[in-house]
Amino acid sequence: MTEPTRLTIILGSAREGRYCDTVFRWVLAEIGSSTDFVVDVIDPASLDLGSLGRGNGGESVAALRQRIDEADAFLVVTPEYNHGYPAALKAVIDSAYIEWQAKPVAFISYGGISGGLRAVEQLRLVFAELHAVTLRDSVSFPIPWRRFGANGLADAHEERKALDMLLARLLWWSHTLRSARLAAPYAEVAA
Repeated sequence: MTEPTRLTIILGSAREGRYCDTVFRWVLAEIGSSTDFVVDVIDPASLDLGSLGRGNGGESVAALRQRIDEADAFLVVTPEYNHGYPAALKAVIDSAYIEWQAKPVAFISYGGISGGLRAVEQLRLVFAELHAVTLRDSVSFPIPWRRFGANGLADAHEERKALDMLLARLLWWSHTLRSARLAAPYAEVAA
């Protein structure tokens, strides 16, 4: 039996009144009581983002880096703001470097007509620079405020199917990369 994957879900927005919480709650409910994952949540709205941009940032940045380091896989729930991803998400990402290496990253996005896919494409470039492995599979919600209601997501069959595929592949990559990191630490490969 393989130990559960330590999945860190990162919320992409810190805006007041953000829609990220609605999409995140759907994701968390869909993951539900899965024994495949132990979930940690990094919410930039609860972080001191100012400290992330200052030098080493002290204890709060050290704690954030520790959480990133302990993760086996990441699921980023991000909006698209002005054809890009939010600054708060960039601050979280830039708080660490080697902690991201050789770990899988998947995306759930939302926004206007593009469903946040432009933000995801930019994030793929950023995570490639960090030596993380991004999954091709994603879930996107164009104009989500028309789909989510008081009872959750209306007619979510396609999104559930896409999320199931994403989570299955994220689990595979997390096991594969965790085994590889244990066999040969990534930092030592080209040392």
